[in-house]
Order: sequence, then C-alpha cells, then structure tokens
Amino acid sequence: MINNSHEFSRGNNCFQISPRLQELMVYAGQMDSYSNSHEVIKKFVNVEVSSTQVYRVADLYGSKVAESLDTGRLLEPVKKEEVLYAQADGSMILTRDKGWSEVKLGRIFKSSHCIHAEGKQGWISNSQYLAHLGGHKKFCNQMDSLLDDFGPLKERLVFITDGATWLKNWIEDSFPDAVSILDFYHASEHLHEFSSQFFKDKELEQRWTQQQKELLLDSKVTEVIENITRLSGTKKRAAEKLVAYYQSNLHRMDYKRYQQIGGGLIGSGAIESAHRTVIQKRMKQSGQRWSTKGARNMLNLRVVKKNQQWNKIIALTKTDFKKAA
Repeated sequence: MINNSHEFSRGNNCFQISPRLQELMVYAGQMDSYSNSHEVIKKFVNVEVSSTQVYRVADLYGSKVAESLDTGRLLEPVKKEEVLYAQADGSMILTRDKGWSEVKLGRIFKSSHCIHAEGKQGWISNSQYLAHLGGHKKFCNQMDSLLDDFGPLKERLVFITDGATWLKNWIEDSFPDAVSILDFYHASEHLHEFSSQFFKDKELEQRWTQQQKELLLDSKVTEVIENITRLSGTKKRAAEKLVAYYQSNLHRMDYKRYQQIGGGLIGSGAIESAHRTVIQKRMKQSGQRWSTKGARNMLNLRVVKKNQQWNKIIALTKTDFKKAA
C-alpha cells in the first residue's frame, strides 16, 4: 500500500493516489495483466500497489475515456495521389457472461504510410484504429462516420477484407464507389484446402496450386475456375463450393490492377497484425476471462494507446469527476 506521506498519495477521483501514479497504473494495466502490472510499478517507481488497485484504476479510466472517444478522423487528409486503405475483421475473446464473443476491429491508413524498404519486410508508419465488442451494425456505423470524415474518395478508398458476408454487404451499401478487394491470402487458403483434398502427390499439389495462384495474381480468375472444374472428379462438391466462392467474389479479385493502386496491397496482413497488437496481446493471455463491461473498458484503453491519444488519459487523471459531473 502507498504510505499517506508519500508524494504519490495526493489523491483524486476517490483514490488516495496521485494523478501521475494513476496514469502509470492505467498505462501498465493496459499493457499487461493486472497481476504483472503491479510488479512493474514497484520496480520502476518503488511504490507498492496491488493488482486489484491497478484493475480498479484502469477500469475506471477505461470507462471514463469512452465519453471523450470519437470516431472522427485523426489522420491527415488524403492527397490526390494517395489512397486510403480500410480493413476490418472480427477477433474472439473469452467473456464470463457470454462465453466467446467477437470484437470488431477496424484499421485505416494512407498509401503514403506503407513503407517498403529494400530487403526488409514492409510496415505501416501510421494508422487509426476502432474497436467494438458487440454486433456489427454499431461498428459499421462508427466506421461510416470515420471514413465519411475524409470526404468522397470514391475509388481512392480501398477495402481489403475476407469473404465475411456482413463486411461485403456493408461496403457495397455504404461505399459502392470504393475499391473492394478480397484478401488474396484468404482466396489462396481456400484454394489450398481444395487441392489438399484432391491431390495425393504433395509435390504435384504444390505445383498445381502455385500455378493457380499465379493466374489469380494475373487476374485470370475465370481460367482458375475452369481449371478447378476440370479437375473436380470425385471432389465435385468441394470444387463446386470453391467455384461458387470465387464467382461470388469475382468483382473483388482483379489483383493485377490492385497491385498498381496506392501501396499495391492485396492482403489483409495489416488487420491481422492489429488483432495481435490491439486485442490478443493484452486480452487473450492464458486463463483470461472478461466481463463484457471490463472488456469494453480495456478496448477503450488499447485503442487510445494505439491511436497515440494518451493525452486523453493524462487529462482525465487531472479532472475531478464529481465536479465535472
């Protein structure tokens, strides 16, 4: 416990803890489990706080910061020579009250944020994130609000998503003039699933699959469909399923053209990475189960941190909530 005479004991917001120490507790709490956070605080500032205290403080500010979160644009306007990429997907977390529940996560960034260094893996220098635990309608409304803030981009707005129906319908309804890309690696994964069922010779399977992937990259989807149909044989049902999938996404598989747009991205690696850094790193640790309320509060903190808006938390620690109310 913190000694009453310690400088970190000049409290605020029902805690006998200074605003600065409250901020450190919130920061540590959103970075790692509460049980580890109190050890880090003890090591860095030589103040003993319990994991329960870290939880209570972090949870409070996760709740309070929701009131100041907005879905408006944080990135600079999109220039004429740039495109805006938008990716969205769902990630599951374990909750105590509802079992496995899906967090909808969105990430947007400009083509100028895509950094390609020769001989190194590319990375994205700046992004804006949005997360929602619950149904897709509210999430889509939030994404609509965010993307509308950039103005009418039409074909300079590029979505890269998997084949989820709710994503496909949302994009077609809200942004019919945007470019919508079916994640190439998702399309390839379906191809591998089919070929692994058909070929017994693994070397032949790999060679055939690679040939089809090269055709996909060259925007020759109809030729791939013909090759699948021709090969179907005893796996007719699996072939028909894959063909139907490609046909329904035909307008989203012009990969040769997509590679000439903006940063040339055709895969959803950016949102897969966001799942790990925003959600999984903190909220899918061993043995973790969240209350719905607690999960939403933690998501608020994770998004604030990833959006480089930590000043919101600092400002809240200096606010007397009773007087503000």
